[in-house]
Amino acid sequence: MESAEFETFAYSRGHHLFRTALLLCGDWHLAEDLTQVTLAKLYAAWSKVRRAENQDAYARSVLVRSYLSHRRLRRSGEQPTLGDLPEGIAPEDDPALRVTLLAALAELPPRDRAVLVLRYWEDRSVEETAAELGVSAGAVRSQTLRALGRLRAVLKAQGSEQPAAF
Repeated sequence: MESAEFETFAYSRGHHLFRTALLLCGDWHLAEDLTQVTLAKLYAAWSKVRRAENQDAYARSVLVRSYLSHRRLRRSGEQPTLGDLPEGIAPEDDPALRVTLLAALAELPPRDRAVLVLRYWEDRSVEETAAELGVSAGAVRSQTLRALGRLRAVLKAQGSEQPAAF
């Protein structure tokens, strides 16, 4: 029974986890690996996860922590590139803007990228983001301000026009 519940969860949420992983790391193959690692961790702890109040938040938290852990353990100077992006993440209204923002986001440090993805792409509240990153709400607010400043600087260095929201 538990296995069937997990399969249903993985089938229904796997694509969303992959999209979040892709936004975090900017690399299609690494996003697949992070999604698989996350699903493996969730399966191993499924008896605990299935009792969680919000299974999606639990899964996102595992994904973000797996991503940050991967970045800390990275030993080489290899840098991920955006490569081919799936069609599903480009906005209908301005695909060029989305690609520009994704490229700029890829240049940010992992913590900055994580807080911006959770707050703006995933539309999480400060409190939800804090819980998923394991930090205080105040830390999320200050990290968000610094990360937005760095994103603006990257966009300016690229010579891109900044969207009105930034």
